[in-house]
Parts: sequence; structure tokens; C-alpha cells
Amino acid sequence: MHGRLEKMVAHNPSSVRYELVLNGDVIALNPLIGKTITLTHTGQLICGHCRQLMKKSFNQGYCYPCFVRLAQCDMCMMKPETCHYDAGTCREPDWAQNFCFQPHFVYLANTSGLKVGITRHTQLPTRWIDQGAIQALPIFKVSSRRLSGQIEHLLASHVSDKTQWQRMLKHQIEPVDLIKQRDELMTLCGKALAVLAQQHQNGIAFLSEASVVDLNYPIPTPPLKVTALNFDKTPSISGVLHGIKGQYLIFDRGVLNVRKFSGYDIHFSVA
Repeated sequence: MHGRLEKMVAHNPSSVRYELVLNGDVIALNPLIGKTITLTHTGQLICGHCRQLMKKSFNQGYCYPCFVRLAQCDMCMMKPETCHYDAGTCREPDWAQNFCFQPHFVYLANTSGLKVGITRHTQLPTRWIDQGAIQALPIFKVSSRRLSGQIEHLLASHVSDKTQWQRMLKHQIEPVDLIKQRDELMTLCGKALAVLAQQHQNGIAFLSEASVVDLNYPIPTPPLKVTALNFDKTPSISGVLHGIKGQYLIFDRGVLNVRKFSGYDIHFSVA
């Protein structure tokens, strides 16, 4: 198969099933574990928004004009607490209404260890799978992306908001008691959370009855050493597929971050 590479689609957190996406066509990957697969970059890059050819990819798959124009490429997507919609400087106010002013979740996850994160209500459990979490727990449902970012920023003073991808891929993470960790954070941040709740009447719901979600990945052979593979350095990447976790294909010779290379025109084949 051949086409523009997109981030992998994942299903069923209790036993994650992955699909590779090329121009909207999907390839079931789990049955290919143990087989030799080859992905070859043709040299072409295709923007994920305007679908025009581009010389360089920005923000995981956008051409430069789209990167500087689209609200989804703004820095506030990475740091939602910096949202500037109310200042009247949002790049696409209509888009923001449909994306940022929707319910979001603040959650705890065990990826390379305990972390806090946020995602839209439509992206659970996809977000957890993309990050390679083995456990996750939603702790707040809030009314906007900015508010979720404010809570995440507050909790991140006590727990990481980053994933160490190498450690995550080695798949040697011990389970943690997420309920206990959540309750400890509520105690540590109780006063500041109360202030936010007062400022945003009915905008924050604490999910006291939420259950921990366990996630299991098709990774029968975790890598002992993690070496990143890169189409810019090696246009043709081939090897035995040992497993899949997060957005990474795990080969016998290294790991490929599929999402990082969104927009790359790829030939895919199985030996």
C-alpha cells in the first residue's frame, strides 16, 4: 500500500488493536507482529490540512502557511492555560468554539510513571493509548480546554506532566494506586482548586466515582535498548515487528514514532 502516513488508530484499551493509516486506508497491525514489514519514504511530504506538497513538515504534518494560520497549530494547544480567545486574538474563533469550548477531562495516567494530562471528552481512551499509559483515571470533567489546562498546570507542580518515552517503551512500569495519588493531590491542591471552582461556577466536576482503566498493549517483546528510527536519516525502514505501544512501532532494530512522521508519503509492504 502507498499513501500519506497518519497517526495510528487504536481500539479496545483492555487489549489494544492498532491500525496503520495511509490516505485513509487502514492496515491491521497486530496480525503482523513477528513478521518483517517495510516502510519507505518516497521523499514527498503532504500537508495534513490543505493536502499540498511541502518541503518541510511543521507541528507533525503541516505546511508552513497552515502552521502559522491554523488555531490548532498555535502554542496554546500545547499549553492550554495560555489560551488567548478572550483577548480577541484567536486565529480561528469559530474553530475554537467547536474545539476548545467543549468538555475536557483532566486525568492521571501511568506512562513512564505517574503523570497528569488533559484531553477532549471525545478522546478517551485514545489519548491514554497514544501516550502508552498502562493505567489511567479521569479526575475532573470541565467546561473548556483553557480550564483543563489551568487545573493541569496546578497539579503539575506536584506530579509530572511529561512522559519519558524511552522508559515507557521498555514496558517495565510498575502499577500505582491512582485513586490514592488522586486523593493526595486533592489534599495538596484543595485550596487552589476551590478558588478555580468559585471562579467557574458549574464548570468543574470532580469525578469521585471514576474507576481506573487498565490498558494492555501488543508488545510481546519489549526492547531492552530504545533506538529511534528516522525517515529523514533512513528513508527505508525495515525489520521484524516486535510490538506496538503508544504511537510507536517496535522493530528488532529500533522504534518508529509514527505520529512524528505524519504527512510523509510512504510505501508499505510485508515480506
